[in-house]
Amino acid sequence: MSGSTGSSLRQPPAIQRLDHSPAPSQTASVSTPELDLRLLNGFEFIGNGEPIFFPLAVQRLIAFLALSGRPLQRLYVACKLWIDTTEERAFANLRSTLWRANRSGHRLVAAVSSQLALSPEVRVDVHEAKEQARRLLDGAAPPEDLNLDGLALSAELLPDWYDDWVMIERERYRQLGLHALEALAQRLVALGRYGEAVDAALAAVAGEPLRESAHRTLIGIHVAEGNTSEALRQYELFRAMLGDTLGLTPSPRMEELVAGLTRR
Repeated sequence: MSGSTGSSLRQPPAIQRLDHSPAPSQTASVSTPELDLRLLNGFEFIGNGEPIFFPLAVQRLIAFLALSGRPLQRLYVACKLWIDTTEERAFANLRSTLWRANRSGHRLVAAVSSQLALSPEVRVDVHEAKEQARRLLDGAAPPEDLNLDGLALSAELLPDWYDDWVMIERERYRQLGLHALEALAQRLVALGRYGEAVDAALAAVAGEPLRESAHRTLIGIHVAEGNTSEALRQYELFRAMLGDTLGLTPSPRMEELVAGLTRR
């Protein structure tokens, strides 16, 4: 501060900045740490290439803020994470958890007034995976990015966590991944990359064995490649599985897909 006493000349205190960005004069001398939060297939936090271990309460707070993707009121965070206690006890638990999170030496949580958010310095794998999936669905992914091994579309979000807010986000990500796998398979067929297309379609089938659209995608790939017998075998496999498991029959759309093949 310059020492001026006029309130109109005072700068806002640093605590009011959610992003905790350094002042312009400090930018050149401050190095940004490499912070990676991994939520797919389990919780893992990496700081400058080394794993950082947190108590479960801190893990839940970091994951909750990461999946929310926006600043949240402290009261809301406390009541969602400690639903089986009083509001006063929940607030006390939140304060304790924030203190333990900051003991890592990294700015993980940005706190402003009554709001909390994950620090923008933290990279989150599920955010990047969602962007990849949306580019596939929008048709915006370039051909060089159409690589099943380089995508996390079949990964599961925090598979061993059973909080309601986790299960909702897990199902949302699962559905996004299944749609993206089908879109990937169709893009690969259009490029004549049939083997990779089959792999993507089979990944969608493995993600939900009773998902008809995944089986239709796989059958369509076999048809495009000229493998009629493979297409019919996949159809019969799905029809039997659907009947044995749910007592249902394939949709008219599926029947129409294979009708020409059976006549042939």
